[in-house]
Parts: sequence; C-alpha cells; structure tokens
Amino acid sequence: MSEAEVHSIKALYDGVRGRAVKILNRVERTDAYLDKLLDIELKDLELISEDKALLYKIVHGVVRWMGRLDWILNGFYKGQFSKAIPNLKNGLRVALYQILFLDKVPDYAAVNEAVEFVKKLQGQKPADLTNAILRNIIKNKNNIRYPNPDEDLLGYITAYYSHPSWMVKRYLKRFDREDVEKLLAFNNEKPFLTLKVNNLKVGQDEFKELLKSVNLDYYQGKYLPEFFILKNLTNITSWEYFSKGYFNIQDESAGLACKLLDVEPGMRVLDLCAAPGGKSAYLAGLMHNQGEIIAVDKYESRLKILRKNMERLGITCVKTVETDAFDFENDKFDRVLADVSCSGSGTLRKKPDIKWKHDLLDLRRMSELQYRLLEKASTLVNDGGYVVYSTCSIEPEENFDIVNKFLNNHPEFKLCDISKKFPQELIDEHGCIQTIPHVHNSDGAFAAKLIKNN
Repeated sequence: MSEAEVHSIKALYDGVRGRAVKILNRVERTDAYLDKLLDIELKDLELISEDKALLYKIVHGVVRWMGRLDWILNGFYKGQFSKAIPNLKNGLRVALYQILFLDKVPDYAAVNEAVEFVKKLQGQKPADLTNAILRNIIKNKNNIRYPNPDEDLLGYITAYYSHPSWMVKRYLKRFDREDVEKLLAFNNEKPFLTLKVNNLKVGQDEFKELLKSVNLDYYQGKYLPEFFILKNLTNITSWEYFSKGYFNIQDESAGLACKLLDVEPGMRVLDLCAAPGGKSAYLAGLMHNQGEIIAVDKYESRLKILRKNMERLGITCVKTVETDAFDFENDKFDRVLADVSCSGSGTLRKKPDIKWKHDLLDLRRMSELQYRLLEKASTLVNDGGYVVYSTCSIEPEENFDIVNKFLNNHPEFKLCDISKKFPQELIDEHGCIQTIPHVHNSDGAFAAKLIKNN
C-alpha cells in the first residue's frame, strides 16, 4: 500500500470513533487480535492521552458487549443486521455502546458523529438509515426487551450477557444458572491490573511504599502476596520503576503454575512454551537468579521481547532457544513447564475478542496439540523430576481431560498430591489447581503437577 493510500485511509477513519470502527472492522474480518491492533493505534503521536483512553474504552466496550448490542440492533434494523456493510455495522455498534454505557457522551452527540461518519464513507442513504435506527433506539431505550428467561434461558443469557451461545450452553451444563450469570458478568467487568514484584530488585514492603508515594491504591494477592492488584487502571509502564525492573505485569493466577513447579536455586528448568516470558521471569525470581532456565519459542520476534524483559528485570539465568517445541532436543531437566496455547477462556475479562474468535471445533483442535505438547514435555524431564502442565482456560477438554489421557498412556508418571501446599479452595476434584474467574477473583487458570517415577 502506498503512502498516499495509507494517508487517505487515515483521513477517512480520523477521530476516536473512526479509529474505533477501523479496528473493529479488522477484528471482525481478519484473524488479528484486538490488543495488537489497538497497540498500533495507541502509538500514534497525534492522539492525546484522553483520546487514547476513550479509544481503548470504546473498542473494548463494543467487543465486550457485542452480543447485547447486536441483539438490540437486530430488533431495529430492517433485514439481517449481521449482513450490513462493516462500516455501517460497526458505526452503529460504536454509537449504541456510547448511548448505553458512556454517561459522559450525550445521546445526540453519539448519533450525530455516527451519522457524519457513515455519510463520509458510505453516502447519504446509509447515513439516513443510521440516524433513523439510533433515534428509534433512544426513543425506546427503556422498553428494550431480551428473550424471556423462563421460555428461552439460553437465548436470554446469550443476548443479555453478551457471550456466544455455544459457550453459554456448555456452562449451563456445568454450573447452575446463578453461577453462569456471575461468571459471565465477571467476564464483562473492566479488568484490573496486577503487578508481580521482582524480588531480585525490591522487597514487598519497599514496593508498598513506592505505590503509596504515587497514590496507587492496591491490595495484595489472596494466594501469592508478591502480587499487587491495583484498584484503578493506569498507564503503569510509564512509571520509572517499570523501566527499572521493579515489577512485571502478570495475573496472580499465572503465578500458581510457577509455584507448583517447586523450583530451587541451581536447578535446570525448561519453559517449553515461554514467550512472552512472564512465567520464566517468575521462576527466575523463585530460583534467586541461580541455575539455568531454557525458554523455548518458535518465533525470534517473541523471544526478542522476552530477552528485553529479562534485561529490564535484571535476570541473567534465562537462556532462549528459537525452535518449534516439538523439534527441541536437549539433555533432561529437573523441572519442565508446559504452559500451552489454549482457548484463553479464563481471560475474557482482559481479552473480550477471544469469545467471538473461538468455537467448539477450535477446542477440539487445540486439545490435540495440547496433548502432544504434554507428551513432548514428559520426554525432557529427569527421573524424579516434575512436569507442570498449565493453561489459562476453564474448559475440561483443555485441562484435566488432557492430563487424564496422558496418565492413562504413561504409567511412569503420576499426579502429585498438592493438598498440603495450596489452599483447598484452589484445588479441584481431581487434585489439580483450577481457578474460576468469579469464584477466585482472578483469571481462570489450570495447573497439574506430574512426577516422573524413578
């Protein structure tokens, strides 16, 4: 694409709402993930900080609530809303999100901006349609009806809580209705930011004082006190102590797999699916930066980010290897972490686009890969050593089903008893760690500790 074409597209999608529509169009039409597209847009020096905050809020809000927005728009759109032109469809979504969820934006302003935007890109007729639909919704805002839960519980929860029906159907089989609604409501809340203190550079007490000095309210992790949950979202990476390596951004649930691995200084440890490196960094801290951690990833670009992060944190015991995990050959390790790619269903609060990008077929495809990665990890551990298999998912097919299949096929491994080292509320009925977002007030995560028999 030429520079002139890029400039022309930029001019068409100028302003916060225009940029929001541009991002939403790409999320819907490509495999691109929301946060990557948003990061590119937020680096634009033309955007002031208030506009960046609004852009983030609108884009995340529209994707989070897309199911409810589309339910409403379907009721007021003549024809199939899902088949509308992308600019019209996302222009309407952005305006409706502002009307329903943003108090600071007057309804008339949201309508006018949407109408002007659609007119500029699609012409007068679609602009008139946008105007009519939005004004009709505003007029009937207090009379919007969702499916009757007594007659169509699946339809009601899918529309009202804005989650795909295949996911809701699964959860209604696993949990009671109240828990399903609590889980989905939790997924729709704004995420909080969690910081993991780098114990190689700062103690917890000193870190508390630093947070207080810049008026950042926090509470410590319930299960791992080295994690600090901030009560307000902030541009934390611009704080000088981030660049000094005093902390990493990491959810408390992600630390549980690292603690489960039970590392000690001087060990040889393998992080088989390492990038972006949060778990490697935590393991290095637990090992007091003594020993060796081999961090494997398929892509050099991801390992470059990992190495930069280790340098910032002052970690020297992590070595990177660029290769496909299945091609990795090495001596055996004392500990192996297989933190595998997964559906990410435990992270929907932070990554709302995931729920619209995956389906049941993806779960089945992923589970095949996950099983193979666990088998690969098992070939790289010493006798008497541990393998920890972990995900950021709450789906059984990606979690204990994988572990159970592996144990049935590999009698030389057994599941470790972790009941004395972790609170009972973190341990599921199989003896593995499983956090559920609304229950544990964290991301959903799974981790199983396996020992190789001597």
